[in-house]
Amino acid sequence: MADTPELQARKTIHVDGEWLEAVSGATREIIDPADALPFALVAEGDEKDTDLAVAAARQAFDHGAWPRTPVAERAALLRRVADLLVRDREELGLLESRDAGKTVEEGRVDIDCVADAFRYFADLVAAEAPGRVVDAGSPDIQSVVVHEPLGVCALITPWNYPLLQASWKIAPALAAGNTFVVKPSEITPLTTIALIDLLAEAGLPAGVAGIVTGPGHSVGARLAEHPDVDLVSFTGGLASGTKVAQAAAPSVKKVALELGGKNPNVVFADACATEEAFDTAVDQALNAAFIHSGQVCSAGARLIVEESVRDRFVAELARRADRIRLGRGTEDGVECGPLVSEQQRAKVESYVDSALAEGAVLRSGGRRPEPSDTRPATGYFYEPTVLDHCHREMKVVREEVFGPVLTVETFRTEDEAVALANDTEYGLAGGVWTADAGRARRVAGRLRHGTVWINDFHPYLPQAEWGGFGKSGTGRELGPAGLAEYRETKHVYQNLAPKPVRWFAG
Repeated sequence: MADTPELQARKTIHVDGEWLEAVSGATREIIDPADALPFALVAEGDEKDTDLAVAAARQAFDHGAWPRTPVAERAALLRRVADLLVRDREELGLLESRDAGKTVEEGRVDIDCVADAFRYFADLVAAEAPGRVVDAGSPDIQSVVVHEPLGVCALITPWNYPLLQASWKIAPALAAGNTFVVKPSEITPLTTIALIDLLAEAGLPAGVAGIVTGPGHSVGARLAEHPDVDLVSFTGGLASGTKVAQAAAPSVKKVALELGGKNPNVVFADACATEEAFDTAVDQALNAAFIHSGQVCSAGARLIVEESVRDRFVAELARRADRIRLGRGTEDGVECGPLVSEQQRAKVESYVDSALAEGAVLRSGGRRPEPSDTRPATGYFYEPTVLDHCHREMKVVREEVFGPVLTVETFRTEDEAVALANDTEYGLAGGVWTADAGRARRVAGRLRHGTVWINDFHPYLPQAEWGGFGKSGTGRELGPAGLAEYRETKHVYQNLAPKPVRWFAG
């Protein structure tokens, strides 16, 4: 792995198989959100570094071996990468914890999922037929639809799941035979840097994988507009995603956008009919809202609960939210880490303040916790917060908070529950809790969200597509659709017995 002091200090830009400093010599400190102290230094790239990386990726695609490497060999390399991720699971999980603030256990689970993604796309391409035969209606015609790599892919990833989100792009891009330049979030780049080293260790040819560490306004913007980039895949917020699409439009490159969510978790009374069922629904509502301190695009941040069980449900939810153990993610027993930055915490605080001003009732949290042995005073901690008596006109209900804030809305009928759940500009994910199988199917079918969980929340399957409706984006990741994002489709028509057509005199 990339663990030499020199590399950790400043050589974090990877171009044509070489680790480099930024052309400008600029660097950025990486901050541990648990104590606000720097613990790593990376290169701060800009447009010049981006141009160098894209040029290397272009050369590797146009003249290198990778796009023409047999599928079986590409799949074998992806499986070797998965094995290396398993080998380095503890180190990478710890690095993800320190970089992003999540617990070490969450970091370990992320690494497991990254390895699963590489294995899935390896298996997917290895099992594919070489092309789809099209019946041309004549024995003298051979017609086939084949898939080819797109070219140079620009991959822009978010700060909340640094390596996992990178893998959802890198694995299918490589499986399809592309070259790429990845721009990780400037806040949490360290595990993506480490992955580039693992790709080289697995045998990926120089130039195929590039990385430029740096900010979105320079590196990300240049990648999106670059004429030698064939696809830009972006995961992040709506405002930044809109800018990416606008920058990519003049060159008409392929664009995949995975954006935000404001996700409903609908709980019907019959899902709480027994003590065990009630406890399960409450527990899952906590997990939906507060995993990784709510910094999850698919977080179930809107609890929509049936009126007859609302008071009891919210009371127990708030009681348990108050007991969540906050602290440094590397400490034993910690259940929830800090927010990723002071800026993010300030954003969360502003949403809570606006909700209270608009009439929401605070049931738990709503403040910075007291410092402790596992919770330094300088860390970016914020208590898990439950806001009751919320309604659709509130800013906190309409907009993505991306923090440990759960709003509570109430319904009486199934139609009202569906209307509330769909009353959002986003359409990423949602959950339905009910003991009635017919109702579960009906409500799931009516929800305008890319993923709907029934009696569960948050699991994903590598084999299933992941994407959203509305302002949640235009891309699809994972599954066969995730691979298709990184391919061109070509129709090859061969006439085995050509004859003159005589359309024209002569």
